[in-house]
Amino acid sequence: MRIATIDIGSYSVRLTVAEVNNGNIDIILEKGYITSLGSGVKESRKLREDRVEETLRVLEEYRREIDRLGVHKVVAVATEALRRAKNAEEFLKLVRERTGIEVRVITPQEEGELAFLATAYSLRPEGEFLVVDQGGGSTEFIFGSDMKVKDMVSLPIGIVNLTESFLKHDPPTEDEVRKLMDFLEEKIKPLRREVDEIVGLGGTITTVVALEKGIYPYDPRKVHGAELSIGSLKKWFNALVSLPYRERSRRFKQIEDRRAEVIVSGIAMFIKLLEVFDKEKIRVGDWGVKHGLIVKEVLSGKA
Repeated sequence: MRIATIDIGSYSVRLTVAEVNNGNIDIILEKGYITSLGSGVKESRKLREDRVEETLRVLEEYRREIDRLGVHKVVAVATEALRRAKNAEEFLKLVRERTGIEVRVITPQEEGELAFLATAYSLRPEGEFLVVDQGGGSTEFIFGSDMKVKDMVSLPIGIVNLTESFLKHDPPTEDEVRKLMDFLEEKIKPLRREVDEIVGLGGTITTVVALEKGIYPYDPRKVHGAELSIGSLKKWFNALVSLPYRERSRRFKQIEDRRAEVIVSGIAMFIKLLEVFDKEKIRVGDWGVKHGLIVKEVLSGKA
């Protein structure tokens, strides 16, 4: 059975097409574009027209890929930006009209569970572990072992709203960075507990792996399961925080133009996470919500 899954996030829109046979998942196609759908939603509570239009164009392209590959089932979900926006229903209606794709807005709980499932199924971490799924508008912290979620906390802080709230200058000032770090420590500290391993998900942490290992063009097989030390994270944070954002993507080809604006906030969160949890390293997963949707289909016997 051939399944396509789409994750419409606050920052990026991603597609996975997989062939599923007897519980085996064979990835055929992965695509992703940064459309910043959640840009400004925190303040205005509305999706911006230009962001909506760009996201729709990406979804139209995905529809063509889905048809070309003869997909049997399409599962599409949306997260924080669509949970917050007052005009979310208008957007979902436009998606239906222009692509025929039915999109379901999922809860933070379900988002976290899907990210956890994808990680547990593909990386098989041992003992008690924490999956941190960093997005544009929210970040999910999911605790568990084996394939079982034991606790989940969703914080409405992601790379887009952190950047908009704290990093007003380009490059940011020392005071802005200090306030961001203090805020992150305040938010993460109450989550502190003993875990054997931490796995990080999202475009920021996978980009840092690509930077650290010199991976270009991006290859998910070289990134999925890689480890990063806190020293590596601090090294790349220091290298990028002092550069204007346009210079970040000019100097480092692994950083997409739009990601350059928000990558500093993203790395800051992972540094503070490791400091609070007293860990020297983090494992990185390339599988996320859209892969979790496929795993869920497999585990439920529907694929």
